[in-house]
Amino acid sequence: MSETKEKSQAALLKEKLFVNRKNGCRKVSAEEMKKADEFCEEYKNFLDHAKVEREAVIYALDAAKIAGFTEYDPAKTYKAGDKVYVNNRGKAVMLAVIGKNGTHNGVRLGIAHIDSPRLDLKPNPLYENKDLALFKTHYYGGIKKYQWPTVPLALHGVVALKDGSSINIEIGEDESDPCFCVTDLLPHLAVEQMSQVMTKAFNGEHLNVLVGSRPFNEDEESESVKLNILNILFEKYGIVEEDFLSADLQMVPAFKARDLGFDRSMIGAYGHDDKVCAYPALMAAIDTDMPESTIITVLTDREEIGSDGNTGMKSTYLIDFVADLAESDGEKARHVMAKSTCLSADVNAAYDPTYASAFEANNSSFINCGAVITKYTGSGGKYSTSDASAEYMAKIRQVLDNAGVLWQTGELGKVDGGGGGTIAKFVANLNADVVDLGVPVLSMHAPMEVVSKLDVYMTYRALYEFYTA
Repeated sequence: MSETKEKSQAALLKEKLFVNRKNGCRKVSAEEMKKADEFCEEYKNFLDHAKVEREAVIYALDAAKIAGFTEYDPAKTYKAGDKVYVNNRGKAVMLAVIGKNGTHNGVRLGIAHIDSPRLDLKPNPLYENKDLALFKTHYYGGIKKYQWPTVPLALHGVVALKDGSSINIEIGEDESDPCFCVTDLLPHLAVEQMSQVMTKAFNGEHLNVLVGSRPFNEDEESESVKLNILNILFEKYGIVEEDFLSADLQMVPAFKARDLGFDRSMIGAYGHDDKVCAYPALMAAIDTDMPESTIITVLTDREEIGSDGNTGMKSTYLIDFVADLAESDGEKARHVMAKSTCLSADVNAAYDPTYASAFEANNSSFINCGAVITKYTGSGGKYSTSDASAEYMAKIRQVLDNAGVLWQTGELGKVDGGGGGTIAKFVANLNADVVDLGVPVLSMHAPMEVVSKLDVYMTYRALYEFYTA
């Protein structure tokens, strides 16, 4: 009897003092799980229609306008509850809801990126070799090059013409469309290839996309297969080879987002990093009506290649917008930013038991355990990271716990195992409090990544509660 009582007391004490690492599916109600599944149905639609950043901006603006957002005009005066957007060159977008206190107590920022690893076409991409037409590519972001050959690819992007008009291109997504691929060497002839390390077996100049093989009519002219491809593009889009020089064209996996697992608990898709946080951030902004402080959702570009450029987080477009809002309230931007708080909505690596040696289990994030808070990223000795303060971590814990949001913490793999970065440090450099919060992902940066539906929904809830607390 005493032993049973002692165990009961120990169990109660463990519940009080230990971190609860149980699968989140055991913690939430059936009703909450249903909400998560329903939320992810539209998220899958977002993934299918926003594979590159320009498409994500279009999707976000369409949804925002339906919800009552109007284009921001710095000459206008806005009141609490007003909803505005700023479109930065069609590749990044900001949504703001004016708070009751305006910017006087700082703003609340939710920032996610909408670019993902892919294969960009080079400025002069099309060539012919031995009666095959191919596109030369320059890979974008951190990829394992060996994962991209033989994957069905679709062409997305825009071609800007000298007359000022633009042509949007999407080929390979519809079942009636052709698709494209990078070829690979058959195993029968790959003895030398397979004896090399991965970085040598596949290099960037091998990522050539096969786009055609039939010559133009029966002419004996050289490069007639290339000519045939250019003729097809000219007849359909009115473009010529020189127009590739003023184009943003990307090859991305052609398959659609799918439920994954017998239980349909997960989603397999291209581009979860970081659209799996961008969509919750977008919906949290749309669902916020009358916050205490002004909230700003930023869907930014170029994170995968360092955030440089005028649509990345190293640009001044965010701080310029905050400065305009601050000025209308009689505040200075630097004072507003010093009082501002931010959730850098970005993913972390979910613990993968198949590759357990890459993780330190006590400090990893897990599928189905909720949104993951990442106090710092970086590499080695916390190099190139902002590292959220203890005080700010406590504030975020309080917000999430008070709202019953399922969350966890995690590092990006083992110390000295590699590492990575997010945009959190660029926001911290503006003198705001910031921490990463997002979805744990399996197979990150692969052509198909995997996430849990419950984790996606909890990331939405976390951002919404952060905006409205």
